[in-house]
Amino acid sequence: MVQYVGVSNVVELVRSVGIDAFLLGLADYIEEDFRRWEQFEKTPRLASHSQMGVIELMPTSDGQHYGFKYVNGHPKNPSAGLQTVTAFGVLSDVSTGYPCLVSEMTLMTGLRTAATSALAAKYLARKNSRTMAIIGLGAQSEFQALAFRALLGIKSLRVYDIDADAVSKFRSNIGDKDFDVLVATTAEEAVAGADIITTVTADKRNATILSDNMVGGGVHINAVGGDCPGKTELQGDILRRADVFVEFPEQTRIEGEIQQMAPDFPVTELWQVMTGAANGRRSDEQITIFDSVGFATEDFSALRYLRDIVQGTAFYTDLDLTTQPEDPRNLYGLFRQPETVLQRSVA
Repeated sequence: MVQYVGVSNVVELVRSVGIDAFLLGLADYIEEDFRRWEQFEKTPRLASHSQMGVIELMPTSDGQHYGFKYVNGHPKNPSAGLQTVTAFGVLSDVSTGYPCLVSEMTLMTGLRTAATSALAAKYLARKNSRTMAIIGLGAQSEFQALAFRALLGIKSLRVYDIDADAVSKFRSNIGDKDFDVLVATTAEEAVAGADIITTVTADKRNATILSDNMVGGGVHINAVGGDCPGKTELQGDILRRADVFVEFPEQTRIEGEIQQMAPDFPVTELWQVMTGAANGRRSDEQITIFDSVGFATEDFSALRYLRDIVQGTAFYTDLDLTTQPEDPRNLYGLFRQPETVLQRSVA
């Protein structure tokens, strides 16, 4: 039997643990895996692009476990009452090849993306950062706000979206979370005075969400929305003024903000900062950018975290996914077993 963690399991688990504690625990697992980065098999995600969106597989292994996530990105889905992003993941035992966990990863992707953003900011933003601007109030925005509060203590938000319904949704969702929220009428107003700027828009196009004149010295930019070929949010001049940090350069150069730069544009890998192999923030005037596209190790961390945290709880079910014949060489024999015997064999 394989443990299955569904959407309702994750919802009830987070409610039981508490969103802040859950994000902190998840961030610990993500950081642990970044710190052992060199143990992982790494490859850019396998993407199937269409005019409607993208479907991707994101695999990795640390030699003991193998994990992958199936995820889509279809920006027009909300107009049909569907999610822009849906996902599921699998964690398997390398020694046998057997899956040990199957999980929903739509909610978990929102949580792990935000936890990774806040974790990067812990290393890259100024230590006295207190205010964050969020441009784009779609499905990821609340997760970002909550993760930055949990990991960095950020409670002052300056937010902007061109969609008034998105603004209302955001305010309703975080209304009881002890944030001081200023709803800006322009992106320029939102970033004024912000220590951290998070860009997390959905449209799959090259856009200028932030222009060079909007970014002052000392700001940390959490660039989340640019996550596929042909989609960027930052004007190139900002990248030239800043120090840029990435997850996996081979993937980020295809999908991230740096896709608009020369192939040899210098970047620093986030794991190197976490392990002390490279510098992160060096001064209060430095502009830092986390060019986040999401990488498979982060999903691997999320699957590991789920596997560990659900043990001994009611937040999973056993899934009849793998066959268990009495004789491993007699697979066909399952068809010949009486129904009662078969039921016992998968119970």
